[in-house]
Parts: sequence; structure tokens; C-alpha cells
Amino acid sequence: MNQAELILFIVKLWGAAGALVAIPFLIFGIDRLDEDARGAYVFRPLLVPGILLIWPLILWRWYILADGKDEWSHRYRPRRHNHQWFAMIMPVAIIVTIVAGLSVRQSWPADILPERLAPPAEASE
Repeated sequence: MNQAELILFIVKLWGAAGALVAIPFLIFGIDRLDEDARGAYVFRPLLVPGILLIWPLILWRWYILADGKDEWSHRYRPRRHNHQWFAMIMPVAIIVTIVAGLSVRQSWPADILPERLAPPAEASE
């Protein structure tokens, strides 16, 4: 199994796990977690692609909200104690990314000569 087949297998496995989460969540779970979703069945297929991608987060939130462990007072208050670190790291990461992108350049083979392009010949009538 080469690297591309391994990546494809992991993507398929992730999608299958997401499908196994999406089906019971959209049938049973969403009604218990969001009272606005009760009886609203038309929008649920629109949620399937997102659930396929972030199914671990869906499972975690489903567990927290179903058990009542959610602290609703903290839900809308963002945690900002790490913002200063990200504010210092992001400019450095952007500069490192630009320098790495400019330093890793591909060199063309020496036997490829450039061709001069000529305008198309005018059609005479």
C-alpha cells in the first residue's frame, strides 16, 4: 500500500465513522439538544457534510449537552487567556512560511530551451 492509498483509506475510514455518527445524531440526538430542531426535518440533510468532517466534535458536544455537564454561563464568554501567545506566534509563523516558500524553489532542467512565441499569421483574403 503506497502513501496515496493509505491517505485515501484514512479518508474513507473517517467518512464512514462520520456517517455512523450522522445517522443517529440526526434522527435522535439533535431533537434532544436543540428544541428549535424538533419537527424540522428538511434542513437535516444539509448538516450531513459538516457532521462527516467534524464528527468527533459532534460526539463530544452531544455527550456534554446530553449529560447536563455544559456550563451555559461559559458558553458565550470566550476564553482569551491564550490570545496573547497567538498574537506573538502568528506573525512569526507567517514570516517563516513566506521565507520557506521563497527558499524552496524548483529548478528547471538545463536542456529545456525557451521558445519565442510569434503572433499568429494574418489570414489573407
